[in-house]
Amino acid sequence: MKRTGSTNVHLRRLIHKLRKISRENKAKVWRRVAELLSKPTRDFVEVNISKINRYSSEGETVVVPGKVLGSGELDHSVTVAAWKFSKKAYEKILKKGRALTLQELLEENPNGKGVKIIV
Repeated sequence: MKRTGSTNVHLRRLIHKLRKISRENKAKVWRRVAELLSKPTRDFVEVNISKINRYSSEGETVVVPGKVLGSGELDHSVTVAAWKFSKKAYEKILKKGRALTLQELLEENPNGKGVKIIV
């Protein structure tokens, strides 16, 4: 029988933790992020910095349940949490704001207050 689901141990643990924190804190945002990360990798979200810039405002916290790519520029301070970052995207985000892993944001904000998901 073929294995279904992700074979990446780190991703599986993160999905499990997101679901657990969601249940404990009644935070639906983390359940939604876990659902999006549970998709096949070919369906993972890839978001450019220009889209983050367009749909976020100063001081917001944005979650990308996939990879952040480096096309575009940020013109305001924003905290971005994602599963992965391209090297260029990581550098550009650090110039204006903060770049976190989903694990780090989950520890900082287990209630999910003020978090916006960009897909």
